[in-house]
Amino acid sequence: MPTLPPEGSRPSAHEPHQYRQAAESFGSDAERYDRARPRYPEAMVERIAAAGPGRHAPEVPGVLDIPDVPDILDVGCGTGIAARQFQSVGCRVFGVEPDPRMADLARRLGLEVDVATFESWDPAGREFDAVVAGQAWHWIDPVAGAAKAAQALRPGGRLAAFWNVPQLPPEVAEATAAVYRRVMPDSPFNLQAMTKPALDGYQALCTKADDGIRKVGAFSEPEQWRFDWECSYTRDAWLDQLPTQGPFTRLPADKLAEVLESVGAAIDALGGSFTMPYATVAVTAIRE
Repeated sequence: MPTLPPEGSRPSAHEPHQYRQAAESFGSDAERYDRARPRYPEAMVERIAAAGPGRHAPEVPGVLDIPDVPDILDVGCGTGIAARQFQSVGCRVFGVEPDPRMADLARRLGLEVDVATFESWDPAGREFDAVVAGQAWHWIDPVAGAAKAAQALRPGGRLAAFWNVPQLPPEVAEATAAVYRRVMPDSPFNLQAMTKPALDGYQALCTKADDGIRKVGAFSEPEQWRFDWECSYTRDAWLDQLPTQGPFTRLPADKLAEVLESVGAAIDALGGSFTMPYATVAVTAIRE
């Protein structure tokens, strides 16, 4: 989950795309990231894949017509989690990823990837039916990113930035925030948001994405989608994912062990497992 630096730190919480150390820290354990991070709702993946100009109806009624294969650009593709989901529904996917460690694993798992920040990436004349960003758009300048997406999209193509928004059980959220404050009191990350309604924090990310799209002036009016789902975690499964989250990717081993011990105890008190409600939220607009 993106947990952003508090207001007044440098960079500010309002400009997370400037916080490059965090943005490019996830490759410290790329295999764990790929194994433990949640996937995205199939309904959302299928909706994005079906809506681009690469899909078309048969020209002659009653005559079988094979649609063109949609071309998807996955921005901040990481290890290719979202990309593989789009590949599974018949899309051709190309990735852009600033962390060479993440890109290397994505390539080994079958994705073609350029190593670059999206703002500096050159489409080199390539055009796509959709530009997507899973759990990544907040690390990108919202105006420069929307402008680059407009450059890479075919007319009628879709930009879709989306995030998985988890709502931890209060006991687990409070234990996580408390132990992190204890082991890293000077950290720029603010974990207070963990103990509040999760969608409140993500609405700021959606608004920032909306505003960036509008400023570019090349898209339809942005809209927001929401998909609700659940995932059950055992103690071990959640502790496997925790080190892949922004506040913990660069935590010293001894401090990370203390965090995992405290969070694990909170999960044990719940019976050793819990069910996490997720809302996947997307900001999307059509290239005009």
